[in-house]
Amino acid sequence: MLVIGFPTGALQANCFLLATEAGGPCVVVDPGQDATEPLAEALREHRLSPVAVLLTHGHFDHTFSVAPVCDGNDVPAWIHPADRALLSDPLKGISAESRAFFGGDLEMREPREVRELTDGVELDLAGLRLTVDHTPGHTGGSVMFRAGTEEGGRLVLSGDTLFAGSIGRTDLPGGDHRSMLASLRTKVLTLGDDTVVLPGHGPTTTIGRERVSNPFLLELGDDAPAAPHRGL
Repeated sequence: MLVIGFPTGALQANCFLLATEAGGPCVVVDPGQDATEPLAEALREHRLSPVAVLLTHGHFDHTFSVAPVCDGNDVPAWIHPADRALLSDPLKGISAESRAFFGGDLEMREPREVRELTDGVELDLAGLRLTVDHTPGHTGGSVMFRAGTEEGGRLVLSGDTLFAGSIGRTDLPGGDHRSMLASLRTKVLTLGDDTVVLPGHGPTTTIGRERVSNPFLLELGDDAPAAPHRGL
């Protein structure tokens, strides 16, 4: 499997491209702020053609470029229905401080074609089979995408559900700490230790590494502390 990732925008949200190999179809995950140019460059360099854009959640630092990327390549965007409204009204999902920073105005629109994700569904895209796990907590419509590789490895695109050493914040509109803890218990800790984690912000990690070192996973037996702010 070919995996290409790069951070985008002021909040350095990770955008990923997944393909079976160079010179073929691919999926784009989370094209955020200022993603259009580096994404086009990566597509040219690896001779890739996008067939879909997948969104781990609706926050604008992960979705800001979704309309130009989708409409420019005539492909659909996939998002959980609980976060779909954020595509056209991103201010619904951010803090009062962030609203003030943007002057109370942050314009986005839906792509021409939007398809909705459901928990447990398997997507067959670009020769890849991706399983959708609904992981509410950071937002109501947060999801992770799981995939296997031809080499026998496993990976998960965790969005802002899980980071290296941390988890996504739950104090924004649509966030819920209890739901986050349930998602971590039932959808994250059940994954194999060798699963490679491609998070929404920060470096790559593994489930095994996070299981023994991530303080929020270690504290799941008790009341987990609030996550430090990372991303939105």
